[in-house]
Amino acid sequence: MDCRREFGQIVLPVFYHVNPSDVRKQTGSFGKAFTNHEINWKNKVQIWRDALTKAGNISGWDIEDGLNDKCLFIGENLVGMDSYLRELTSKLKIQSNDDVRIVGIWGVGGIGKTTIAKAIYNQISFDFGYVSFLENVKAIRKTGGIHDLQKRLLRDITGEKHYISNISQGAKYLVGEHHWFGRGSRVLITTRDRNSLHKVNDVFEIEGSNHKDALKLFSLYAFQQSLPEEDYKILSNDVIHYCQGLPLALKVLGSLLRGKRTSEWESELHKLKNIPNAKIQDVLKISYDELDRTQQAIFLDIACFFKGKDRDFVSKILDCCEMFAESGIGFLEAKCLITVSHNKIYMHDLIQEMGWEVIRQQHPKDPNKWSRLWNPDDIYHAFMSEEGMKNIP
Repeated sequence: MDCRREFGQIVLPVFYHVNPSDVRKQTGSFGKAFTNHEINWKNKVQIWRDALTKAGNISGWDIEDGLNDKCLFIGENLVGMDSYLRELTSKLKIQSNDDVRIVGIWGVGGIGKTTIAKAIYNQISFDFGYVSFLENVKAIRKTGGIHDLQKRLLRDITGEKHYISNISQGAKYLVGEHHWFGRGSRVLITTRDRNSLHKVNDVFEIEGSNHKDALKLFSLYAFQQSLPEEDYKILSNDVIHYCQGLPLALKVLGSLLRGKRTSEWESELHKLKNIPNAKIQDVLKISYDELDRTQQAIFLDIACFFKGKDRDFVSKILDCCEMFAESGIGFLEAKCLITVSHNKIYMHDLIQEMGWEVIRQQHPKDPNKWSRLWNPDDIYHAFMSEEGMKNIP
């Protein structure tokens, strides 16, 4: 554990025929053994206890007869996960068995919500008799698979099969009122939409990685080490600035640039200014696709013209076009597409690029036909063209 703290080494605990909770709390037969050790090793036992408490809080594997199916695979390179888990554990209040707590994990696409949910699940699942982890709920619901989700949830938390006659009957067995769950239950919901979390006890908002963690995460994918190679330091910092702490972007671009020459890095970074990475854009665009027509228009206007502008100023302009600005801006904020701070509207650069790409795709090679122009060169050419600005509102 000292090497983990001082050198950032990865620790993957394997709990072989021992409950991780007993390791973490030094209880059960594991605790009895420690009590016996205190007789002869009094000065060292507390150090061992502290180390094992930390180890027990790390996601690992519980082996009884093979790999325990409670443990979810979350991959490696989990940079900054400890701080997320500490805060989320605090919000869940695991030690309290007298209440039901529902906590939402909220953040933009690609920020790591599912990874964090899996990590906390692996850490605390052994403290519960029955557990369930349902992934891709929204996508499955759209394809009509809600029955399967409901039946799986009931099977996981009761150990029995249940027959559900219709969706309206079964829907109440997902997440609803607190009294639907037994005392001591803990429920986590991951979402991009703040409005879907109105019945939760607390919300954990996931923010982007700080520069130190972002550089480490990117380096693990680009160089398979925790820091960039000497010749790539400046270019690596350019990538970190471009990604603005979004873990998905750091992983995708790290993997893309791994093993390439510095000249290729420069070429890829130049390309990104004009052609965003498709893997990153596809994830971010999911939230845009869920907007109605007016909300999409407001989003594109902010991406092109109003980023960093005063909210009241933007609202007045949009309302002149009958855009229902306050409703739309509030909805975009709840969907993590914008943020509002000190009454000014902000947008992540990659989300802004996604908006620009939506407009470009209308006519990829003919900016004159785009619905909005924001680049001075494109605006100049549109004015100089005979067909210029044909589609500008």
